[in-house]
Amino acid sequence: MTDRAAERAPISGTTAGEICRSVRDLVGTGRLRAGDPVPPIRELAAGLGVHRNTVAAAYRMLVAAGVAETRGRHGTVISALPRLEGETSATTGLVDLSSGNPDPALLPDVTTVLPRLGYRMQMYGSQAVEPRLAQWARTAWTPQIEVPFEVSVTHGAVDAVERLLVAHLTRGDLVAMEDPCFYASEGTLRLNGFRAAPVPVDAEGMAPGVLRAAVSAGARAVLLTPRVHNPTGVSLSAERAREIRSVLADHPHVLVIEDDHFSAISRNPYHRATPPQTQRWALVRSVAKFLGPDLRVAAVASDVDTAERLGTRLRPGATWVSRLLQQLVVELLESDETAATFDHARRSYAERVDLLRRELADAGVDTPFPTDGFNVWVPTPEGPAGTVAALRDAGWSVRDGSAFRTAASTAPPGIRVTAARLTPARAGEFARHLGEIRESAATTKS
Repeated sequence: MTDRAAERAPISGTTAGEICRSVRDLVGTGRLRAGDPVPPIRELAAGLGVHRNTVAAAYRMLVAAGVAETRGRHGTVISALPRLEGETSATTGLVDLSSGNPDPALLPDVTTVLPRLGYRMQMYGSQAVEPRLAQWARTAWTPQIEVPFEVSVTHGAVDAVERLLVAHLTRGDLVAMEDPCFYASEGTLRLNGFRAAPVPVDAEGMAPGVLRAAVSAGARAVLLTPRVHNPTGVSLSAERAREIRSVLADHPHVLVIEDDHFSAISRNPYHRATPPQTQRWALVRSVAKFLGPDLRVAAVASDVDTAERLGTRLRPGATWVSRLLQQLVVELLESDETAATFDHARRSYAERVDLLRRELADAGVDTPFPTDGFNVWVPTPEGPAGTVAALRDAGWSVRDGSAFRTAASTAPPGIRVTAARLTPARAGEFARHLGEIRESAATTKS
């Protein structure tokens, strides 16, 4: 649609509310589409015979509702649905170091516990949270959380984070988050109209000084990863967690969400970043990385008010998480066989990422972050796109790190390499190829 599109799709109204509704009706009927401009404020005000402040107020309402967005000198345009990133399979024929999946051989065998469940079909009106799972969480987590908490269950960590933010925030609110950040968290912010305040990550976690500036500037929530930050693999040190608690203690109204997605198989202890003064908080622990991505379950510890807000959106008999899945998860978590599997997975992933980092160092490739989990972050001063393409030509699929950066990101560019299934031989071969690509890029530049 051209600049004359709005003339062919006439906007009507004499109040801000009427003008806003008129534009929304035009969007709803397809006469205005994503990317189409609405008339400049003065032009539409003159055409409708209203004051320009009325049109300006209508446009603000449209922006607040997510229907339109402002583009500075380019005016106001109809918003498009955000394109959200996800984990994808590698191209057939390439060695998959990009998908972010755990090693299936290091996951427990779900079929062995199914006969033990004694499951009975749950009907509408059943409890939303499996009592055994709630009790398991309370027993396991009480030593780590110094304040009373309630237990909720969501459809995985991404679902939990979105529900928590939507329960407490409104469109336009500022959320402090790691930089680089987990792509799904960044997508959740864009989809719901929140704004990201990127906080750099170093070898010990989120930078407390920048975090303080973000919450002082009005951030209403903080989203962080206490262990195995995706994509860098960084875990909070005890000292950094203490520094973050000190910052957040001065802002007890700020919602704090800790996404501890690697909890059962991290090689690092959990250091709590939420101070006891915080009034609204949640600790999210999903099971996808160590029980399997298809088990869409996350247990959430939170303050009572937050649990009640989650409960209104995960109601018994309406939107609850499958009790069959919950019973399967707790059966696995309480199993001695699963505990042995977790120990093996923890050691195996540590060995694989450590080996990859050593091989990369020998090839002259720096990996600046102490890594936990199974992803390794490799800075690419030459730019990630060229490196990803060159590695693809050499038979390797890695993840372009651009997906992990917000629009306001200041993080250096990089690539994410998933070493979950990487063998020693392939680790050396990959490092050699990446070293050669890096050397060739440096030679070309010089």
